[in-house]
Amino acid sequence: MENTIFYLASCDTCRKIIKQLPNQDKLTFQDIRQNPITENQLDQLKEMAGSYNALFSRKAQLYKSRDLKNKDLSEEDIRALLLEHYTFLSRPVIVVNGQIYVGNSQKVVAEAIAALQ
Repeated sequence: MENTIFYLASCDTCRKIIKQLPNQDKLTFQDIRQNPITENQLDQLKEMAGSYNALFSRKAQLYKSRDLKNKDLSEEDIRALLLEHYTFLSRPVIVVNGQIYVGNSQKVVAEAIAALQ
């Protein structure tokens, strides 16, 4: 899974970040709505990120509508949610040379850009 970006094509934030990325020809793009993350990919991302929780978005509308903030979610619960619906993945997830960059904070985006240069 070398040099891959997991993103949502319909997400304005993802599109804005992608425009900033140098050397895009070195990346494999995976739109997680069209091509959902596999169990194997998710497990590899978890190994790099340290936990499923690190990949999990609490901003997802499903998170709010299912009242998940009031539930005690285990790592296995989070893994199941990530596999169930793409909106639970904190986006984008960028893997460059074995390093993982999760989310859209300025610091994470800057680190991913530097890694691609």
